Amino acid sequence: PMTPVLQVFARAPVPGACKTRLIPALGAEGAATLHARLVRHCLQMAQEWSRSTSDARVELWCAGEPANPFFAECVRDFAVVLRDQTGEGLGARMWLALCGALAAGDLPVLIGTDCPWLTRDDIAEAFDQLQYADAVFGPAEDGGYVLTGLKRAVPEIYAGIPWGSGKVMSATHRAAIRVQAKLSALRKLPDVDTPEDIKRLAADPQLAHLLEGMAR
Repeated sequence: PMTPVLQVFARAPVPGACKTRLIPALGAEGAATLHARLVRHCLQMAQEWSRSTSDARVELWCAGEPANPFFAECVRDFAVVLRDQTGEGLGARMWLALCGALAAGDLPVLIGTDCPWLTRDDIAEAFDQLQYADAVFGPAEDGGYVLTGLKRAVPEIYAGIPWGSGKVMSATHRAAIRVQAKLSALRKLPDVDTPEDIKRLAADPQLAHLLEGMAR
């Protein structure tokens, strides 16, 4: 059996270099602080999932200052395996991480940290769906996705995608059709990318603590 591996992609919480679209609402320092809180929230959820899943592993794939002390703190607090993202562009970085896991005999699911509404049940469902699908995706309300996983190598669904646009998921579907890959999808979820998303986060009683102490 393949070992389930959850790969968490995250940037270092450097002011001005992460969550830049939130700077008008929170300032550079506030945006970086929120990013750090989102990463830790995500890793807490991932840790809960791994504890409920036999032989599971969580990996933190870092980008932007891999030596940043924040990543060392995450390794200490959540017992994750630290990895460096490599490759030119998001699609290449995701593909290299996923393909590396497949080559090692693992079953990978990859997530970002922008969606605090993603739960350990969603993660469990993603791995369940990979029992019969070639790839699984968690679509985002903005047209992208918050999760992806692979059971077999299908590089075409990560190449030539208009990353950062509202057409990511639709372009991925078209690519899958071209190469006859079977896709499965989870529920659609919002993520936190823009000042408007801050309002939704603030209105959620279970997640509003992520904005504690921030002017908004």
